Amino acid sequence: MTSTNARMFLWLGLVLALWINYETWQRDYAVPVPATPAVTSSAPLASVPTASIPQATTPPASTNAAVATTVPGVAATAAVPSTATPTLTAAPTATAGTVRVTTDALDLELSLRGGDLIRADLLKYPLIKGADARVRLLNSDNDNVYFIQTGLTDTNGAAHPTHVALFESAQQRHNLVEGANELRVPLTWVDAATGVSVTKTYILRRGSYRIDLEYAIENGGTVPWRAASYAQILRNDKPVERSMFSVESYAFQGPAYYNGTKYFKINREKIADSELPRGVTTGWIAGMQHHFVTVVVPAEGQDYAYSLKTQGNQYLLSATGPMVTVGPQSGTTLRETLFVGPKLQAQLKTAGPRLDLLADYGMLTLLAEPLFWLLEQAHNIVGNWGWAIVIITFLLKLVFYPLSESSGRSMAKMKVLAPRMKNLQETYKDDREKLGRAMMDLYKREKINPAAGCLPILIQMPVFFAFYWVLLESVEMRQAPFMLWIQDLSSRDPFFVLPVIMAGAMFVQFKLNPTPPDPIQAKVFMILPFVMSITFAFFPAGLVLYWVTNTLLTILQQWNINRRIEAEAKKARTG
Repeated sequence: MTSTNARMFLWLGLVLALWINYETWQRDYAVPVPATPAVTSSAPLASVPTASIPQATTPPASTNAAVATTVPGVAATAAVPSTATPTLTAAPTATAGTVRVTTDALDLELSLRGGDLIRADLLKYPLIKGADARVRLLNSDNDNVYFIQTGLTDTNGAAHPTHVALFESAQQRHNLVEGANELRVPLTWVDAATGVSVTKTYILRRGSYRIDLEYAIENGGTVPWRAASYAQILRNDKPVERSMFSVESYAFQGPAYYNGTKYFKINREKIADSELPRGVTTGWIAGMQHHFVTVVVPAEGQDYAYSLKTQGNQYLLSATGPMVTVGPQSGTTLRETLFVGPKLQAQLKTAGPRLDLLADYGMLTLLAEPLFWLLEQAHNIVGNWGWAIVIITFLLKLVFYPLSESSGRSMAKMKVLAPRMKNLQETYKDDREKLGRAMMDLYKREKINPAAGCLPILIQMPVFFAFYWVLLESVEMRQAPFMLWIQDLSSRDPFFVLPVIMAGAMFVQFKLNPTPPDPIQAKVFMILPFVMSITFAFFPAGLVLYWVTNTLLTILQQWNINRRIEAEAKKARTG
């Protein structure tokens, strides 16, 4: 590594630490922008109740009036034949029975009140590595309510199977049996007055976090029956405790949606409900947190209206479909898709349009996505995410080798010329202007560019930050082991061995390069490797592994360049 390269990498680490501190400060102390007042539309939204979440409520109401509104990311206004207006409340579950559903990946609990998903444990994801407790994504605890509520509704006063209606189930336990790949969980609702029956069926598959939802509607009455399907994510979303050493501090948590063109993370303090799109035909809504997500994917080709309500830490994000009329003595089936689980990109891609965006790499997505793809291919070969990181770091080093080779040669020549440069410093120690001219003349005669190391590092910086977000956000590396004492690449090194190796490697890297002419600068750069290693000690081990691997490869590269340049200089002197 060249002297300029070393300085650039050290400054890069310092910039990274400052950037992380700034991000944390922004999340903790930035003054929120007041929300834009909601615009009243022809589909009025129910007022947010002041009582706490666990209370009985009326089901969503709908209207026949079309909604036409300009929304972000939508080129023109969209009309929706009818919309349902959900309320920011949870269905009471204490007085209703529950149905437990278990696959190899999910342990779910459905409430017969509404047929809602009120608990979801992810069986393959321990809360803490080695512990028995699993990640609980959906929750019915009063302080941590997190539901997916679904149903059918209308405003004509007739009974409908909303998220507060009572369903029936033939059994209270459903298990995916050995050898089966699909599990169907039917819940039934019947209205004797109208002769309408609805079978609400959850469809789960082996190894999958996708849950298909079907409403089989049979109208055995004598008059038409109409309904609009809706699905909503209700969460008491407590703020995440922020810390520069906490991975969760930098991951987005909250509601999000995709309007068929663009992905939006919703700042609940800044967005008004009227700004959410209506008439979305290829989109979805999501409740996000680090590594895990719940998603509602509306039926393909149907116009859905999105809405958002907030109350304190609570939010209700809804998607409502068009009104469907079922004639007498006939039936129809409505379908939607849910996703409850980790942000596994391979599964997200097949569950809905651009759901892979939920693996949120931020502004560097264009770089991060191919980097993750490379990591995934390497992992498929070696079966270990740690070695995949090492392999891809090596490949990146090869890609940038031509750039760093030219700058490395310039800096290696500067190291060879160090005695002559020191003589110039002694000769012109009292005249900095003459010293500067003499140094520039020396650089010109020896064809050295002292700033040659800047360009390759500037080009590599976006790649580094993209790699940082890939390691931070990809659930595939959560609790993934490497070897020996590193058994979780997403957590810090438990014995701080990698940060110590990092400090030693960066110090060797510093010594391989010419000493900066300014003594104070030289001391600062000598100390920086140890300062950075202390900072990185609390970062995920996978990121430290990347930095250590990159530094060791840089040392090998610069040592080889220095050896060749010294041999050329010796040959020139003896020749």
